Amino acid sequence: MDKGTVAGEVEGGLDEPAGLEPEQGTLELADPADRWTVADWEHAAAAVLRKSRRLKEDDPDTAVWDRLTRTTLDGIEVTPLGTPALLDGLATAGRPTRSGPWDVRAHLRAVGAPAKEGNEAALADLDGGVASLWVEAAADTDLTALLEGVLLDLAPVVLDAPTAPVAVAEAFLAHLGDTEPAPGTNLGVDGLADEEAVLAVARLALEKGVLGVVVDATAAHDLGASDAQELGYSLWVAARVLRVLTGAGIGIEEAAGLLEFRYAATDEQFPTIAKLRAARRLWARVLELSGAAPAEQRQHAVTSRPMMSKYDPWVNMLRTTVAAFAAGTGGAEAVTVLPFDSPLGRPDAFGRRIARNTSHLLIEESHVAKVADPAGGSYAVERLTDDLARAGWEVLGRLDDGEPFADMVAETVDRRERQIATRKRPITGLSEFPNLAEELPQRQPDPAADAVRRYGAAFEELRDAPVAQHVFLATLGPVASHTARATFATNLLAAGGIAVDVAGPTTDVDELVAAYDANGRSPVVCLAGADPTYAEWGEQAVAGLREAGARYVVIAGVSASSTTEVHEVVDDFCAMGVDALAFLTRTREQLT
Repeated sequence: MDKGTVAGEVEGGLDEPAGLEPEQGTLELADPADRWTVADWEHAAAAVLRKSRRLKEDDPDTAVWDRLTRTTLDGIEVTPLGTPALLDGLATAGRPTRSGPWDVRAHLRAVGAPAKEGNEAALADLDGGVASLWVEAAADTDLTALLEGVLLDLAPVVLDAPTAPVAVAEAFLAHLGDTEPAPGTNLGVDGLADEEAVLAVARLALEKGVLGVVVDATAAHDLGASDAQELGYSLWVAARVLRVLTGAGIGIEEAAGLLEFRYAATDEQFPTIAKLRAARRLWARVLELSGAAPAEQRQHAVTSRPMMSKYDPWVNMLRTTVAAFAAGTGGAEAVTVLPFDSPLGRPDAFGRRIARNTSHLLIEESHVAKVADPAGGSYAVERLTDDLARAGWEVLGRLDDGEPFADMVAETVDRRERQIATRKRPITGLSEFPNLAEELPQRQPDPAADAVRRYGAAFEELRDAPVAQHVFLATLGPVASHTARATFATNLLAAGGIAVDVAGPTTDVDELVAAYDANGRSPVVCLAGADPTYAEWGEQAVAGLREAGARYVVIAGVSASSTTEVHEVVDDFCAMGVDALAFLTRTREQLT
């Protein structure tokens, strides 16, 4: 395969995206007698947005498209309603071909752990319904002890040995002996390993009739890459493998047949489905341009490491369930659900059981695998699949032209971090609805737990060092009038490891100051009340609290751009859209 084959075809290889215009036709619902137009939907949606004050009374109903359309980190617009017009101008086609249940694959980290302990975990997973093992090993891993009792003719093993791919592959084959390996067995050399290692493992795989190479796009995802960047990266790595192998005399079809692709599945359901569908289309295009016969892309989907949180780890069960659903729906042949307690250290037996049972529940109870490509034909999913394919192809072209991947990812990380800081991309249990009183499950230390920077790492760092001093929450007026803003402020402060002492219902400055005295006179006070209350006695409240010892006064629900009178006498503001990390950092500085 010539080095320029793919690069020479990338530019202009796919058409430009079509616009996203809603079609003013009819929407056919379950009952054919019902006919609703897009205008009817706009009117109903606009009524909800006006009630929540996301639309003004004089805004037209059509404004719902702007309010509800979201833009991904790749700049792709995702509309709130799929319409037939979204199918206009699609440049790609293709559907997942997996039929029936996916391969439930367990992750087994054997590096730095006793082989006997790993063997017990592997056998428990296999007895619990796991179909294959993803084994992370090193040169000194005792594979014989680790895989004792594993029926290698029934359970495929996928190796992952970045530091010693050839040695581990040889050790595995020695342990395998004359056993006929199960279909899907993969010696697992990373596609970005040095050329000699890739070639050596590929030849071992060809001799044994197994897979040999893993194109691990989760490496890009773990760095913070977007969906399109993950796609482009995977194709770039795969093209490199094809060049190395064909350059050594291995046929293009043989080389392509050695590859398995590993992608991350996140709790963003539809982008994950679309990403896996787009990956197949892009791989088909690469093979076409390389002169290879059409071949299906074998996909292994792994629930995202960065999306998980160390705090309130139980929420990780929900995240990984959605991710596994999306992976299965997107057509992945194998799915690994990482245990919910992975961010805390080495997962225990309970975490591993929940991980494997997540797939079993989706397959056996929800029957997700009964339908092939259930997302196929959806206007919105087909549009998103096509848009992601185009964007991924463009990333491949930039990489082939020599643009540093790290620079691309850095821009994406910055955008994501801004969204997380302002809580436009909320993380439940961490940046939203944190529980300062929670007791985290205890797990054995594992360096891999913090090897990847999680999306909520900045909030986790604040929680790791909670502030001893509380903020006094100066609630103005009766409970009914201050609850909304008091709850907002309490949750926001808790996200930064800051607890509050609440004044309770108050009717005037004297009652408020009395509650302040009773709660220890914190140097930081946060006002929480309704706008009429702020206007009525907000200034007096601030003056009374300062006189009683408050050094720093924050007001909830009012932004820095406000022109209210109380706005002039406070030191800081916390409202929707505020940079939460910056606000929390300032507040913590005032408490220490």
